[in-house]
Amino acid sequence: MTRAPLSPDFAPEFSHVETWVFDLDNTLYPPETRLFDQINTRMTDWVMRVAGVERAAADQLRHRYWRDHGTTLAGLMRYHDIDPAPYLEEVHEIDFSVLSPDPALAAAIAGLPGRKIVYTNGTRPYAERVIAHRGLADLFDAVYGVEHAGLIPKPERAAFEAVFAADGLTHARAAMFEDDPRNLAVPFAMGLRTVLVAPEPEPADFIEHHTDDLAGFLARLV
Repeated sequence: MTRAPLSPDFAPEFSHVETWVFDLDNTLYPPETRLFDQINTRMTDWVMRVAGVERAAADQLRHRYWRDHGTTLAGLMRYHDIDPAPYLEEVHEIDFSVLSPDPALAAAIAGLPGRKIVYTNGTRPYAERVIAHRGLADLFDAVYGVEHAGLIPKPERAAFEAVFAADGLTHARAAMFEDDPRNLAVPFAMGLRTVLVAPEPEPADFIEHHTDDLAGFLARLV
């Protein structure tokens, strides 16, 4: 099913929202920065070491673990029994200088009524560094990483249940912003308003809105 285009005034559809949930990577910064490419390289290094394969094969395996298990880490833990702590520390030690502050996005997030939280499949320390480099520090009431879901990644329902329960948000009064379409299926089923933040729309019943300009979208809500 393909959703109809946004109406000129879609703000009323968000008038009930009191908790705004944001993914991190390629959501709170544009994918053009290619920040996550650095993480992909480091994850492939790990796959090469633990699986004993060359880079091309390791890169394919990394992507397969992400596709089938939500994160490369989940696949590495399942099939190679790795210790997640050093992995999470190493893959997130990257160059953040490719990020720059976004005053328009900061103003739009600041203007939202209610609580604002970040929920990422990365770690909270990593998320906090991204947020700082984007000029978004002090705008969020909480930041949740994969560690807060017991290392269970999105899109698993158990991951959302753990994080949302820890936060205490009311599902029917929350909205979720994500760049990965599959990570919106469970929030939609749980009653959250769903927004895909990506260059192209995805035809799916569980995606209620789409934008390629998060700051502009949020500004239209306030």
